[in-house]
Amino acid sequence: MEPLGSSSGDSMTNTNSREIERIFRSAPFIVDLGLRLDSVVTGECRTSLVLSERHLQQDGYVHAGVQATVADHSAGVAAATLIASGQYVLTAEFKINLLRSAKGSHLTCVSKVLKAGRSLTIVESEVFCGTPDETRLVSKATITVAVVGPRSEK
Repeated sequence: MEPLGSSSGDSMTNTNSREIERIFRSAPFIVDLGLRLDSVVTGECRTSLVLSERHLQQDGYVHAGVQATVADHSAGVAAATLIASGQYVLTAEFKINLLRSAKGSHLTCVSKVLKAGRSLTIVESEVFCGTPDETRLVSKATITVAVVGPRSEK
């Protein structure tokens, strides 16, 4: 994984980079899932997941919950690229459309901020499944993220 903030065209502040690191690496469920942060630029996040049996449902397809989690968490990171120092993001609402069955060795997600606001940010996540060389769009989510804070330090 490349260091955060190293992508060309990235205009994140160091504070945002620290918050993104915190969001991504401090969430035990995300770490356990195996989700990988591939790239972050302002308003966009790309993630990937190497699939294993534990990510599948009873018929061998990628579980809808895995797809939803990937879409949601990636959206939160995309939204966090646009927040002020001391703020943080929480999912307020999301809707996911499962477009086709997801089968393959890899899942990738591209999350892009559609509209950033002072209190709510709207993000779209597209989830693809297949092999590293060929993927298909399998689900699409619209996520509303609440911008809250500043965080109280205890």
